[in-house]
Amino acid sequence: MERRTMLRGAALGSLALTGALPREGAAQQAYPNRPIRMVIPWPPGQATDIIGRLMAQSLSQSLGQSVVPDNRAGAGGTIGTDNVAKSPPDGYTLLAGSSGPVSISPLLRRLPFDAERDLAPVAMTGNSPYLLVIRPGFPAENMQEFIQAVRAAPGRYSFASSGIGATAHLVAEAINRRLGLDVTHVPFTGSAAGVSAVAGGQVDYVVETLAATQPVIRANNLRALGISLLNGSKLAPEVPPLSRVPGLEGMDLGAWLGLMVPAQTPTPIINRLAEAMREGMQNSEMVSRMEIAGLEPAYKDAEGFAAHLRQQREVFGDVIRRANIRIE
Repeated sequence: MERRTMLRGAALGSLALTGALPREGAAQQAYPNRPIRMVIPWPPGQATDIIGRLMAQSLSQSLGQSVVPDNRAGAGGTIGTDNVAKSPPDGYTLLAGSSGPVSISPLLRRLPFDAERDLAPVAMTGNSPYLLVIRPGFPAENMQEFIQAVRAAPGRYSFASSGIGATAHLVAEAINRRLGLDVTHVPFTGSAAGVSAVAGGQVDYVVETLAATQPVIRANNLRALGISLLNGSKLAPEVPPLSRVPGLEGMDLGAWLGLMVPAQTPTPIINRLAEAMREGMQNSEMVSRMEIAGLEPAYKDAEGFAAHLRQQREVFGDVIRRANIRIE
């Protein structure tokens, strides 16, 4: 009797388990079955906002559900990023992620979230390349002449940035340190002010995004000597990559943008979102709109994106330590 009871219990348990599996699989296959929120941790009009809205539109078309942009700006992008980090990991809260709050800020100050522990990468969509731009009248026609001039006068030359600890500041410091340049940092509040100071001749050079520099280059006949992506960019084909300069071999730095979700989001959902973004990146209209915004399309799946994030943390962490960069 006891043996029959145990066998019957085991059989019922097996039936219950086999019955549960199709229901679980069906629930995952049904994703998404309601609208999705895309948190954009920056104000409207900023680069991440542009990309976030493009991603939301593309995902809406691929997934067959509304993906609604939700701007949660503040504290250098960390307020909206924290909102996603603390959201349920169910695939219904997405993050328009960017290098500032995810790769840079955690290296400089204590945050209410742990980017590595609390967020999961889904797909990288683009890179914002940086240009090294010199003021009018700077005694150099190319990077070799620029390096010679700066090395010949230690402490004489200055470079602008959009603020201490900004991605542009760290990219500039990475270049300066690898080339052994003794220069003075002049931080401004925002990209536009720093680029304008170089255009006006108050500061000698700046390393800033293509989106921030190209209009000023055209309007003021400034010269860009190099671009920070390994193989250059078709958005500025006339500007040689800095990676060709002795001392800067292998340089491949940019401000990445991409899709992230709360950690512990089920892998099938992450894969579904990554595939939807891959499809979107094959859409010529989306690519064209990214390029108009000064962003180099660069798709990476979850694994490739995770590797890119690790590389960025290593590079910028090293720059911060060597340059002793602190935010007071």
